[in-house]
Amino acid sequence: MTTCEIAPAIDASALERLGLLFYCQHSLGLGHLARSLQLAAGLVEHFDVTLLNGGRLPAGTVVPAGVHVVNLPPLGHGPDHALISHDTNITVAQAMTARTGIILQHMSRRPAALLIELFPFGRKKFDFELRPLLEAVDAMGDERPVVVCSLRDILVGRRKQAEQDERASRIVNRFFDAVVVHADPRFARLDESFHPQTPLSVPVYYTGFVAARSAPPAFVRPDVHRVVVSAGGGMVGGPLFHAAVAAFPKIRQRSGLDMLIVAGPFVPESTFAQLSSVAASIDGLNVEHHVPDLHEEIRRSAVTISQCGYNTTMDILRAGTPAIVVPYAANGEDEQTRRAERLERAGVLRVLPADGCDGSSLADSVLDLVGTTPASVQLDLDGRERTATIIHQLASARPVVVGQPT
Repeated sequence: MTTCEIAPAIDASALERLGLLFYCQHSLGLGHLARSLQLAAGLVEHFDVTLLNGGRLPAGTVVPAGVHVVNLPPLGHGPDHALISHDTNITVAQAMTARTGIILQHMSRRPAALLIELFPFGRKKFDFELRPLLEAVDAMGDERPVVVCSLRDILVGRRKQAEQDERASRIVNRFFDAVVVHADPRFARLDESFHPQTPLSVPVYYTGFVAARSAPPAFVRPDVHRVVVSAGGGMVGGPLFHAAVAAFPKIRQRSGLDMLIVAGPFVPESTFAQLSSVAASIDGLNVEHHVPDLHEEIRRSAVTISQCGYNTTMDILRAGTPAIVVPYAANGEDEQTRRAERLERAGVLRVLPADGCDGSSLADSVLDLVGTTPASVQLDLDGRERTATIIHQLASARPVVVGQPT
């Protein structure tokens, strides 16, 4: 594996504008889409960006200016992890055929760069459309775009990990030109969660974490008396929300804090209706589907409770609010737990395992953290701009300005 350290930013005005096709598929939560939109906001400074969105686009989603979003017939994962169509008017098979055609049509416009989120390190079920895309690129010969894989900090462990890793490495070596890992290598490195028998032969660039632009968290905390609870898109947030409701009476009695539950756009309607009904009868408990800026809600709270997805973690780091995380760990998912444990060791937050999270334990954890100050960690959060710089340098056939390979 050829690993390259973080690339410094360079003057965008000196770079030529090119076309870029960006594929993103979110299937369970919002994390992949949210990070991709942040990346697109940086990429549009250098490229004409077309974002192929393969999942549901929630109402109120803010698309960065200058980014053209193409919504593919939306597919996702059902309870049994099989593909399901989120458009009731078409079947999965019809959606698969239509999606492949749309993707290949946009590739026929010959962009200078193709950015694919997660695949082939994940999204194996979408091989039906991504393999034809990569083969079409390969058939372009010398006129092919540069092909880059976009990865978060930590990969999810799999039951057949060795087989999955080897497959991913062979596909990357065959079709891709580079991998960009959206992490600070001091926090997480790809080789900690990726162990193929065949090493990667393409360069791996660490961009830093992808976080929204904002003022640094060196400010006086506002005097806001509440706890904010969130779970990303909300599809699997029900157990955490119910535990928070059960914890609220004790939190309210001991601290006087209010509670805001941000249920998320994908929360099951039955769960949202139940939460809203309970909140209507309890003073100080409020439930919302969506808020314009979750980071700001976290910043303006005494304590935050959440899972530990990539984007929520960025919000916690930027806000500097005392945080409790209950990592999503169903079906063998270990990415959030591994991220959370590293941050807990650094003193940034407190981890409460899902199987030990109930009203009593959650209330006690909140009361322990009220009025405390979490440790500050110096992690690189400039991944949005640095990703754009790296990909433009690759697409422009410029040497990528990075440190020496390690």
